[in-house]
Formats: sequence, C-alpha cells, structure tokens
Amino acid sequence: MMACCGRSLDSPCTLALLIGFQFAFVLYFSLGGFRGLVSVLVHTTEPEFDYSRPHDVYTNLSHLGAPPPPPRNSSAGLTASGQPLRDCPIPSPMLVGPVSVHLFSPLSLDEIKQRNPLVLPGGRYRPPDCEPHHHTAIVVPYRNRLSHLRALLYHLHPFLQRQQIHYSIYIVQQWGNGTFNRAKLLNVGVREALRDEDWSCIFLHDVDLLPENDHNTYTCHKQFPTHLSVAMDKFRYRLPYPQYFGGVSAVTPDQYMKMNGFPNQYWGWGGEDDDIAARVRLSGMKIVRPPVAIGHYKMIKHRGDKGNEQNPRRFDLLKRTRLNWHSDGLSSLNYELLSKELEPLYTNLTVDIGEDPRLNQGRVPVAVKSTPVHPRSTSNVRDTAKQENKLEERAAANNTVVKLSEGKRAPVQSKTANQTTQGQTGVVK
Repeated sequence: MMACCGRSLDSPCTLALLIGFQFAFVLYFSLGGFRGLVSVLVHTTEPEFDYSRPHDVYTNLSHLGAPPPPPRNSSAGLTASGQPLRDCPIPSPMLVGPVSVHLFSPLSLDEIKQRNPLVLPGGRYRPPDCEPHHHTAIVVPYRNRLSHLRALLYHLHPFLQRQQIHYSIYIVQQWGNGTFNRAKLLNVGVREALRDEDWSCIFLHDVDLLPENDHNTYTCHKQFPTHLSVAMDKFRYRLPYPQYFGGVSAVTPDQYMKMNGFPNQYWGWGGEDDDIAARVRLSGMKIVRPPVAIGHYKMIKHRGDKGNEQNPRRFDLLKRTRLNWHSDGLSSLNYELLSKELEPLYTNLTVDIGEDPRLNQGRVPVAVKSTPVHPRSTSNVRDTAKQENKLEERAAANNTVVKLSEGKRAPVQSKTANQTTQGQTGVVK
C-alpha cells in the first residue's frame, strides 16, 4: 500500500483504492450506517414475518357471531358453574402474525359491534374460557376524527381478543374548540381508567395508528416503559431517532407515576413525546422496544387538524423539562369531567381541560362543544333504580354533578377535586 501511495494519482493502484473507498462509502450509507452494516455482517435473532401475505384481522375468532357465554365470576376466576378457569396460555395460540389493515373502516359502529359480540359496554373484553395474565387499559386522546375512530375500533378489538388479554378502550374527548392538548388528555385518561379498575398496564395510543402484527402484544414490561410503534410506514418502517417515543407506548401505573406522567403545558402539535422520553431517563428508567420486525404500524393519512397547529413553544418547553418535570404533570393535573358514557365499543370520557393560556391573554374565551363521538351517546348509569342509587352515592361523594342528555346525571370530579399536589404524585385512585 505504501508503494501505491507513493505513486502518482493516475496509477492503476491509486485508482483502485479510490474506487474501493467510494464503494465502501456508498455501501455504508445504503445499509443505514454502522448499525445496518453490522446487521448484515453479524447474524441476528430478530424474527422474520412475511408482510406480503397478511391474514384478515378477524382470523381465528370463531366465537364471533355466537351469543355471549354464560356470565362468570370474574373476580374469583370461576365459571358460572363454580369451576376454576384455566390460565390463558402464553403465547396465545390464536396469534397469526401479520394482519391486513383497513385504514378507513367502511362499517358503522353498530356493524363493528355486531362483528365483536363478546365486547361488553365500555369497550371491555375478557377471555370467556381462560383467566388472562394481563389487564390493559387503552387510552386514546380524541377530537373530531370519527372515521379514524371507526377504523381503530374495527381493527383493534379482534387484534386484542386474539391476544387473550383483559382490556378496555377509553376515548378521551377534548371538549370545546380550543387548542388540542394530547398530553393532558392522556393524563386524564390514565387517571380515570385507574379509578375504574386496578389495570396492570396502560397503553397510550394515537387514534390514527393500526398495528400490523398481533405478536406485538399489548402488555407492559415490568421495569421500564415500552415504545411499541417502532416501525411505522410513515417513516419507511424505521425508528426515526433513538429517543422517539411517539404513537403507541405502554407503561405500568407505577412507571407512569414515577415519571409524573405527561406534561400539561404542550398546547398544539409536537414536543410532548420528546418530553416524556426525557422524563423516562430523568426518573432513572429506560425505553424498551419490541423487534422492528414485530412493531409494524400503519398510519391513517390526514391533513393537519384545525386547533392542533404546530406548537411554537415546544423547543423552549423541552429546554426546561429537567427543571419542570416534577411540578408539571400528573401532580398538577387540573380538569373537569363533563360526562362518562359506556358506549358499546368504548368508554367515552368528555373532559374540559381548559385552554391554552397564551390565547386567553386579553380576551374572554368562548367554548363551543365539539362534535360528539357518537350522536346517540347516553349515560352508562340510567337503566335501573339500583344504578340510580349508586349514581347518587357517587355524586354525594364527589360533591358535584353535571347534567347529561335526557335529563340524567353522572358523577364527575370538579377541577378542584381533580387537582393533586406535588406530594400526592404516588396516589391516583
């Protein structure tokens, strides 16, 4: 080589070296840099799936269309006859791998319900023939995206039933026409879900993302927060950057409280996912992910939402995350629950989370109620005298009620009642 270097640039040896370096340079970047090069040279144990031949998302659900099974004693893990239920096998034998994704569901909510007869009011499901190991609440921040919601419900219910987990879907709808605040809605959804039940896992799920592989199980890692949407079609099925935590993520209640939940000050699009990723690190945890071959998601394409424009303050807020994460989050959450309705496929939480303080300077805000998720929404507590009695007891305990449609009342927490102090971060229920 030294002899070659000593010769003129037009010698065959020098030209060969230059061509070799150029070829190596092109190969390095075409493979995605150092990591891509290593994946080619070193054998990987990452699973392989053929996404060109997906299964229908309703595959293996033979009970669909059949009447619901007899009621069971779910708290004791017994059948109606008193026999103990066997534990659900791990992994579920109903998994099929890649599934087809319909980005826009052509079915109505009533038709989707007919295809999912075992889903109970509030979007709840529990395996009828075995005792599940995992209990997951899916929290979806929402406003005025009914077509996306239909697609998500059509796809996610059979996807989760095949995983044989106990789950419920919570749609957290922001009331009014003010600036959208995804992070604060997630905080509200987590708190309200944990008031319902002692969920062992909370999924923070965007309404426009649909999973493509049912081996991507909706369960939590015991120690660390999990980021599941690691390979989205929007990013050519690659992770856009190492600390990306957007789309679909999962935390246990303890993990969520340890990092004080999401920040509440991100009004508009952008920044909150990077903030929560920083909170994971600042609270002494790390982000774990499924293999890229499993974490495939498709995103429903859509235009930017009015009221969810890019947040111009996001970079300034991110600079202060290290200073503010203890004080801004679940510990400072403030909202008003306007209604809670058990729809056939989901629990609908309509909440007033206030408005962007920047927009309230020098003017009086006018709130306009957003379009409801379901125009026929009704209260989940209204049919029997027993339910009405429970309603009154809860209302008395919370010291405040709101009127719902048809003159019924449902218990809510006022803004004051829902606000916690920094020292109460560890108490959710």
